[in-house]
Amino acid sequence: MSTEAVTHPTYGNWRRPRRPGLGPLGLVGTFGVFGGLVVTLLASLISLYAAVTVFVPVVLFLTPLAIRTQDGRNIYQLLALRIGWRRRKAKGAHLYVSGPLSARPGGRFRPPGLLNKVTPLEGRDAYDRPFGILHHPARNLYTIVLGCDPDGGSLVDPDQIDVWVALWGEWLARLAHEPGLRGASLIVETAPDPGTALAHEVLPRIRPDAPPAARAVMEEVVERYPTASSEMHTYVTLTYGIPAGQRRSKEDVITDLAIRIPGLLSGLVAAGGGSAYPLSAERIAEVVRVAYDPAVAGDVLDARAQHGGTGLEWEDAGPAAAVETVNSYQHDSGVSRTWLLTLAPRGTVRSSVLRSLLEATPGTRRKRVALVYRPIDPATSARIVEADRRAAQFMATSGRGMVRARAASEMRAAEQTASEEAAGAGLVEFSLMLTVTVDEVDQLADATVAVRNLTAASRVLMRPADRMQAAAFSCTLPVGILPWEQTLIPHELQEAL
Repeated sequence: MSTEAVTHPTYGNWRRPRRPGLGPLGLVGTFGVFGGLVVTLLASLISLYAAVTVFVPVVLFLTPLAIRTQDGRNIYQLLALRIGWRRRKAKGAHLYVSGPLSARPGGRFRPPGLLNKVTPLEGRDAYDRPFGILHHPARNLYTIVLGCDPDGGSLVDPDQIDVWVALWGEWLARLAHEPGLRGASLIVETAPDPGTALAHEVLPRIRPDAPPAARAVMEEVVERYPTASSEMHTYVTLTYGIPAGQRRSKEDVITDLAIRIPGLLSGLVAAGGGSAYPLSAERIAEVVRVAYDPAVAGDVLDARAQHGGTGLEWEDAGPAAAVETVNSYQHDSGVSRTWLLTLAPRGTVRSSVLRSLLEATPGTRRKRVALVYRPIDPATSARIVEADRRAAQFMATSGRGMVRARAASEMRAAEQTASEEAAGAGLVEFSLMLTVTVDEVDQLADATVAVRNLTAASRVLMRPADRMQAAAFSCTLPVGILPWEQTLIPHELQEAL
């Protein structure tokens, strides 16, 4: 009788992109070092005083570039964040009031901040299903939102979970070949179940002549079951851009996206997404409305169950009032705080590493976990992988002792990445954002402790998005807000810093 060892697949080999330049200085700091040395040497030909006069300002300029936080931000970036917050607060941009009694034209409840200029469109795919498109005019981007009901990992064989993970990785790799795709995000939203759907499903089916005991049992189930259950919604957003120099009408963009949707949905279904479908413009507006005002979640579900829809438009999906503070975002009936990923799980992990983070958290009104992806085209992927491989080899051969051992581990990881990329695997930059919504400001302290415990169980490090809570809140909504597309400084220059 032989016993076979059961092997459980592990995952990992993700790394922070290597910053070009000398140490923590970055590419801009490296050019500053060499440029400063050249100018100092030229000034030394005049006099020692002139050389010192040039050298001291260069050192004062480069020192803040060399001092970095755990997530890689330098002193200049921290100062820019604080200055931007003070300017917004001085202008009153941290306050938002809408509706008929506000000074905003139209008297409606448009979403604030990054969503204020967004305009909704709608089309029909190959199966004649309506799907909504959000047009971001500032960057000329178009976002479609796909909804799905994942099967989950409970009572599922490990081999099947391994297949789902592999197919999800293949689906992400295919995004690099999507023409015009700028980014994608996966949002998992959890909230206490209000019981509206269960009540509309069970109560109308109770017969008038049913025994009193049976009727009492069913009514008690409808009343008590929601207190111990939660609802979960999963959304996938895909944001496309128009290449520079091209002009395309909105009708052409809608037709192009309608052709792509069936193939994208089939990939999600194969990766364990369950029933996948595109969201209409009305459904997207409902999701945003509930996020800003969690108290109306039951009313939205009730209207959808009774009438098949709410008739809600994008112009009325925002809050009546919102206030942004340093560490929170208050909006209608909720108060939210958002965290940003600073360090992904180190080493190898199991497929269930984020399970505790995705599950419903007691004591919170709503919680959203957003995984943001930035696919890299195959040509750029090959250059990045080869550059990381050469840098790892150099560090492994030039270091000593413990530094050399760590560099050797980096080299093995770089070699594995290069081999997988050559075999057809895609390269994707990713990050994670977490938004927790509670009823009162006093509950944020307990929510912070709960988030700290969840991140520790998931082996991730996260920091609060202080002084940018409103923008971070918008990024966790299924509306296609890509953080790297919303910065004043181009993404390439930020990487050089």
